[in-house]
Amino acid sequence: MEFALNETQEKIRDLARRFTEEEIIPTARENDAQERFPRETFRKLAALGFLGGTIPREYGGAGFDWISDALIFEEIGRGCSSVRTTMSVQVSLVEQVIFTWGDEAQRQRYLPRLCRGEILGCFALTESGAGSDAAGIRTLARREGGGWVLNGTKTWISNGGVADIAIVFARTDPGPGEGAPAAFLVETGAPGFNATEIKGKLGLRASNTAGIVLKECCVPGVALLGEVGAGLRIALGALDNGRYGVAAGCVGIIRGCLEASTAHARKRHQFGRPIASFQLVQEMIARMAVDLDAARLLVFRAGELKNRGVRNTLETSIAKYFASEAAVRAATDAIQVHGASGYSNAYPVERYLRDAKVATIYEGTSQIQKLIIGEQILGVRAFA
Repeated sequence: MEFALNETQEKIRDLARRFTEEEIIPTARENDAQERFPRETFRKLAALGFLGGTIPREYGGAGFDWISDALIFEEIGRGCSSVRTTMSVQVSLVEQVIFTWGDEAQRQRYLPRLCRGEILGCFALTESGAGSDAAGIRTLARREGGGWVLNGTKTWISNGGVADIAIVFARTDPGPGEGAPAAFLVETGAPGFNATEIKGKLGLRASNTAGIVLKECCVPGVALLGEVGAGLRIALGALDNGRYGVAAGCVGIIRGCLEASTAHARKRHQFGRPIASFQLVQEMIARMAVDLDAARLLVFRAGELKNRGVRNTLETSIAKYFASEAAVRAATDAIQVHGASGYSNAYPVERYLRDAKVATIYEGTSQIQKLIIGEQILGVRAFA
């Protein structure tokens, strides 16, 4: 097993680090406080190729390997999880789905523009009655003429209010049972497509989250992604990639907590000496360091499997579960190291905690990850 990054990966990491320091961190606090979506940031990320991710160059992508993708998400996640979330959705849940399941016309129509940041995408799966239970979607698609008409409501859709293209999941059979779920590429300017931004979130306040209402929303027949009945396979496969981006972003949160806490512990004095000399402060920082190494290695393991084209559902779920829970631990301890100062937005650690918490919820809660891991090991499903 090779633990060293190659020269290309190091250059990509360093470029992402510089961009984060110069373009993301200086505005992260204000964007969070104002719940402001930094659209211009994504145009700059696209210019660096970072929105192209692992998509092949022939479709406008950067052709990065999966380890490089993780390094970018880690660096961006250290600076601002809101930006990293938008990137993860764009690259992992939208571009990868179109590349994997789209026909050549769909790839040529959407991928170059997505990779260049000319348009943004969203992944419209979640409904009020279908969160962890992805098969429980109730949005309906009926055939009409040569196209489809969509009716239903989606909620908690990242990028939903700023997206130009949405991957919408719907049932094509209104009868009882699972029906025949399908995925559709819906341009958000289509009649009957309406999005309303969700405000007042605990974290990820600079990312856009929206509810979507589809009311007699007409799309052409060429909007069908893959085939009727493939919707659930598409969704679950996409989440393997989405969870990878979340896990890598959480590595960035842990690293940010460690760096901030180390600097503060050396600077802050109590009882006539730096708090870095206190055993219990060292215990918290030591745990962050261990969690950082463990989370990063778990992400890299999943990334290496992705590079080899090997199924990685188990390894990705392990990485997402561990890294997200470790990010919450690190942020909680980082606030403790900072004391009262850590409870204000004068330091980034309070934002790290607010942003880390949602990583244990979206794209599969920690409880769902445990059930996925258990099923993979035992061969027995804990839920239908």
